[in-house]
Amino acid sequence: MKGTKFQLKVWKYLKTIPKGTVKTYKQVAIAIKSPKSARAVANACGKNPYAPKIPCHRVIRSDGGLGGYSGRGGIKIKLRLLRSEKVDI
Repeated sequence: MKGTKFQLKVWKYLKTIPKGTVKTYKQVAIAIKSPKSARAVANACGKNPYAPKIPCHRVIRSDGGLGGYSGRGGIKIKLRLLRSEKVDI
């Protein structure tokens, strides 16, 4: 995988999020021991060239909004992926 050290750290964590589960950008930031970096986590998700293999679609905004999606098809596909995993969005 190619990315910055921070992106790789985020992407590695994303692979641990179980199917059918969502986390917020803030929860991911806390999990990678960088609690003030929710915005940077969102940016790393947005730069993820490995979607959906690295499941950035499982990360949403703290207010329940979907946020963005770096994979082909954008937010429409993010919603479809989450629904296919039985996530109630």
